[in-house]
Amino acid sequence: MVKFFGMKKAVINNEKIILKETPKITLDGRKGAVVKVLGCGLCGSDIVKLVHKISKDGTVLGHEIVAQIVDINSETGFKKGDVIVTSHHIPCGKCVYCRHGNVSMCEHFKSTNIIPGGFSEYVYLSEEHLQNVAHLKPENLTCEEASFYEPLGCIVRSIKRSNLLDGDTALVIGLGSIGVLTAQALKAYGTNVFGCDLLDERVEFLKSFGINAFKTLAEDFKADAIFMTSGADKALTTALKHVRNGGKIVVFSSTPHDETAYPNNEIYYRELTVTGSYSPSPADLKDSLELLKSGKVNVADISTVYEFDDIQKAFDDTMSNRIMKAYIKIGEKQ
Repeated sequence: MVKFFGMKKAVINNEKIILKETPKITLDGRKGAVVKVLGCGLCGSDIVKLVHKISKDGTVLGHEIVAQIVDINSETGFKKGDVIVTSHHIPCGKCVYCRHGNVSMCEHFKSTNIIPGGFSEYVYLSEEHLQNVAHLKPENLTCEEASFYEPLGCIVRSIKRSNLLDGDTALVIGLGSIGVLTAQALKAYGTNVFGCDLLDERVEFLKSFGINAFKTLAEDFKADAIFMTSGADKALTTALKHVRNGGKIVVFSSTPHDETAYPNNEIYYRELTVTGSYSPSPADLKDSLELLKSGKVNVADISTVYEFDDIQKAFDDTMSNRIMKAYIKIGEKQ
């Protein structure tokens, strides 16, 4: 095992993730906080950035962090020793995108981040992060459970964008971790929800939450809204087959290649609404934390825990579908 005397962080290196030593982060008079990362969830976007070489060598991935404040210079109510959850991007709230509800298109949103990234022993959070997207970790949640704060916030946003009415029916296609959370959140909001996946174990897992799930659906099954948490071609075919005329398809997934396209005639003649949904607003994140705290969305058995030294294995196991979701344990609470 490599012994580190400064701070260690996981960086991209030649399409792999390796641990690297670097000096510890300090505030150096800045407003904000230095936090000790207790753990960080592995997001599908992290894998996309690695596999498709979107991020350069030396980049620190990860953003689903739970952390403890070790140094702070802030006008907020946070203090040293607090254990918090936070997101990584903050919208300006004033631009054309924010005013129209497209916060994840905001240029300020895209320019803000946690430094250097979540897969690091220590991270710098700006005062803006503390003011807008950071919250105390609820005492009834473990760090592993609280790490779902940001991904569930993304899901809350996708549900809001669907504009479902009370009693509407929704179908979630793809029952990985995001699909399972989406189905639970839809149920919590009073939607009549069903799930669909090609893998028996994932179908059975969703059923354990009291939600109907199937490998194949009845020919005449129709939903008011389809939530595509898989970008596979078969997911698209299933979505078009089972959305009612005039219904909605909410895309919360990236396509594994560039060949898939929606047939225009289906959208045009059936008056379908196809909506993309990306990252959450501060309000979505607050709603997410409440869903987790109240237990309306249960994430206790979704993640597999890995030590920081085994982060490459976490990536490998996730990419090979050996696990549903990885949580990287990085530090211990002081």
